[in-house]
Amino acid sequence: MIQVNERKGKSMATALPVEQTATHYLWLDLTRKCQLECTHCYNGSGPDGDHGTMTRDDWFEVLDQAVKVGVENVTLIGGEPMMYPHTIEIADRALTLGIKVEVYSNLVHVSAAWWALLQHEGMSLATSYYSNEASEHNKITRRPSHARTRANITKAIELGVPIRVGIVGDNEQTIEAAKADLESIGVTRIGTDRIREFGRASCGQNPEASNLCGGCGDGRASIDPNGNVAPCVFSTWMGVGNVREDSLPSILSGPALSEAVDSFREVWGWGKDKDKDGGGGQSKPCGPDCVPKNPCDPRCEPADACRPGTPTTCHPRV
Repeated sequence: MIQVNERKGKSMATALPVEQTATHYLWLDLTRKCQLECTHCYNGSGPDGDHGTMTRDDWFEVLDQAVKVGVENVTLIGGEPMMYPHTIEIADRALTLGIKVEVYSNLVHVSAAWWALLQHEGMSLATSYYSNEASEHNKITRRPSHARTRANITKAIELGVPIRVGIVGDNEQTIEAAKADLESIGVTRIGTDRIREFGRASCGQNPEASNLCGGCGDGRASIDPNGNVAPCVFSTWMGVGNVREDSLPSILSGPALSEAVDSFREVWGWGKDKDKDGGGGQSKPCGPDCVPKNPCDPRCEPADACRPGTPTTCHPRV
């Protein structure tokens, strides 16, 4: 494993609040650089994207602060996280701190160094798969990416690297065919999700909370390439702070994040009906998705689509 150098240069705020936050999971959204131009990319990543203003040492300090407030898992995402020049170092730092690391990649190209790291304890992979038909998959990614992605999914399984695959789409027949194809090569963790109207999929419309899965900010948060913190990778328009200006713990335990989550729940109708039983009535009708801790429908089994890292991100070709 690589050795991590001590942080030098610009300092970030490091003071911890008296009470630690309950956040246990972070998306580290490392880059907007992407060699694909997925038609539904949630943040519009592409070949013209950049790595933002966060440096390697900024990400190191985020991890150092995160472990102190109980973060146990991170997903390295983008754009293509393997295209960020310091991602291996960031993953290594997290592992050293005892944080489990998932890398959400399109798996078009994985270097030997990456395969070596991915076989370490605490590492795992995630990827998106759009169809068992190459032409359909490539139409979405806008590059001939299907063969490489499928081959590297197979390689991950052969090497024993834990991997989960998300199928994104609105055609049930296509989804089922893709699932059968993945199962035929040994994939056991398969989730599905509808296309969510963010980024390129929004067709220029303003983002709406009703398109979110419902778990935003509940024990999780995301940090983008410029250090902006949001309840999740889809809700970046509702920034709640910046790690280059304030400490991560103070942001995660601050009022802005709580207010953002409360505003989402109002949209989803997750509040109590105050007109009933003196304010202690039943929950309002269910929100848009089957998600963990959904107070509207306790029978609802959490869908894989609502798990950390499953968003319909554009995973670029490395």
